[in-house]
Formats: sequence, C-alpha cells, structure tokens
Amino acid sequence: MSDFLWNRPEDEPAATLLMAHGAGAPMDSAFMEKLANALADEGIAVARFEFAYMAGRRTGGSKRPPPRADRLIGEFQTALQTLLADASGPLLLGGKSMGGRVAAMLGGGGSLPQRVRGICCFGYPFHPTGKPDAEWRLSPLQESKRPVLILQGDRDPFGSKAELDTVTLPGTVSLTYLEDGNHDFGPRGKSPATLDGNIRSAAGAVAAFAASLRD
Repeated sequence: MSDFLWNRPEDEPAATLLMAHGAGAPMDSAFMEKLANALADEGIAVARFEFAYMAGRRTGGSKRPPPRADRLIGEFQTALQTLLADASGPLLLGGKSMGGRVAAMLGGGGSLPQRVRGICCFGYPFHPTGKPDAEWRLSPLQESKRPVLILQGDRDPFGSKAELDTVTLPGTVSLTYLEDGNHDFGPRGKSPATLDGNIRSAAGAVAAFAASLRD
C-alpha cells in the first residue's frame, strides 16, 4: 500500500475521511483530486490510499483487473489501522465506486473502532454497469454497523435514481443525488448542472453527514 495522499482544511477538521479509489483509476485521478479538494474546503480532511494492485501499476506492473471487492477488505483495514495513529478525532471510511463498496464491507466488520462514525460511498456500484437485472449489491449496505451516506449521480449506470426508486434500502442508509450526474457525477452538456457544482454538493453533503454523527 502506498503512502497517504493528504488534503487538509486550514482549520481543525470536523472529521477525517479515509478514501479509496475506484476499480480503474488511481487515487490521484482528476475526479479524486477535485473531490478531495472540495471536501477539504468543507472542513473534512482526506487521506487517500491505493490498493496494492493499483499501486503496482505505477512501477510497470500488470494492468490486470482488480481482485474481487471482498479480497480488498484486508488492505482497507490495514490502511485504517495506520490512519488511527496518524489522525485524531472522528473518522469516516469511504471511496469511489468499488472503493466505497469495500468501505461498506469493512463497515460490517465486528471490530470497527469507535472512532469510525460512518461510511461515504461516491457512486456506489449497486449492480454491474448496464445490467440492472443482475443481482443487486445490497449486502454491504444492509450489514454495515455504521450509518452510510451514498452520493449518486441521477444517471449512474451502476444504479440510477429511477432504478433506486424501486429498491428499499436500510434506514441507516441515506442517498444524496447529484443532478443529471453520471458515475463520475458529470452532467450532460445541455444540463444546467456542472461537474464542479455536483462535486461541491457531494462534499457539502459529507460535511453535513459528519456533523450529524457527532456525539
């Protein structure tokens, strides 16, 4: 696992978010950079990390597909244990797409530290892209022992608003939709929404979520 890539607010953070990347893009992708900066502007410190398969690509390693999500839980747990020593105050776990799914899986573990207050999923992969009739990936959300916030584009091919309106989610899961957003929150050109605006909305929702979890 590579070192953390930090984004810190100017003042004492309301919480620190341990954030993993998605299946195909690294922790310093354009989306992750924009999101981490927006979160820091909202008073949330962000510690990004990479799973070993993605870190290996930086040194000329294979670009094979990532392991199954459940095989990455241990790496996320290791990153959390490191962060516990590096950051004080309340913690959030989260990630982009697959990273958020792994965070939710870790959230269902029996030994989660009390400092971990919630889970944030940016574009949760509810089902394989373009396959709404496939098996829904609801178990991590149903089994999480912490509240979960999902930031989802209206048009996300991994779970659109129209599809999610037909699904019953646990009461501990809240959804914030990003206007006309795709999986990376980007709207269509004809939309009045903007990518930067949607990312700022997502960051603001995370800050409000963190505030709601305070003792």
